[in-house]
Amino acid sequence: MTADVEARAKEDFGADQRLETAPMSPAEMITALQNYDVVLASLGDMFSADIFAAAGGDIRCKLLANFGVGYNHIDIAAAEAAGVAVTNTPGAVTDATADIALTLMLMSARRAGEGERILRAGQWNGWHPVELLGTHMSGKHIGVVGMGRIGQAIARRCHFGFGMRVSYLARSDKTLEFPATRAADLVSLAAEVDFLVVAVPGGAETYHLIDEQVLAAMRPEAFLINIARGEVVEEAALIAALQAGNIAGAGLDVYEFEPKVPEALKALENVTLLPHLGTAAQEVRSDMGQMALDNIKAFCAGQDLPNLVVAR
Repeated sequence: MTADVEARAKEDFGADQRLETAPMSPAEMITALQNYDVVLASLGDMFSADIFAAAGGDIRCKLLANFGVGYNHIDIAAAEAAGVAVTNTPGAVTDATADIALTLMLMSARRAGEGERILRAGQWNGWHPVELLGTHMSGKHIGVVGMGRIGQAIARRCHFGFGMRVSYLARSDKTLEFPATRAADLVSLAAEVDFLVVAVPGGAETYHLIDEQVLAAMRPEAFLINIARGEVVEEAALIAALQAGNIAGAGLDVYEFEPKVPEALKALENVTLLPHLGTAAQEVRSDMGQMALDNIKAFCAGQDLPNLVVAR
């Protein structure tokens, strides 16, 4: 955690700090559930139904305060059954994640990653009129899959900043401050846009939502951008589409088997790859941590949890 979050956690709650940055092992998660009243968990800590079952009747923990808005690594139903509440940190991550989506869009469209690799390798011979020609993003058509806080922040930037036409896929119509069209289905949305941006939560409902059929519907000039969760995109199908040139390119901040990134994906020039930087800004990570601690503070005071997550 950032220094201010660590300091508050120790001062206000007498927190024990785990120094390793790798995800907790199954044994560590079971021990944490058995030995602590509250566990501040993070993205890679896979609190599955099996973990809760293995902890058995010895679970002392009453709150999993998740550090992040996404909670697909926690089995919410299993947590509830074990008497463990789960909270997250929505809102704090919205703008930073939207900014990364625009970063990926621009880098992919303008071949920025490819250009930097050429320059750093000493292979750039100077400007000429048809070198590294990319796609002009202004005025293009964006399709946002998932029009929640982050999806709306992405669309807002695209409309007001780049004059882009906005379409989206969501369960219901959204009231927005800019013109946008709700698509009938994912395949028809994929078929008509220049940029298909994935901004849905992870989990069973969205697993491989972007599959071979969706990628086949996209135009050869279109780009896929994923800032959601890696498993939302069927990675093997995406690699095949990129290798065949069926789509112009992709920009990814998350991966299906993170942190493993396939060599076939890394070998492609028409994909921009970032190491899960969505919320990687000092202020944002601090705000996330403070929000997680606010949830813990409410729990300790016996108050309603500000950001309680419930099973659907």
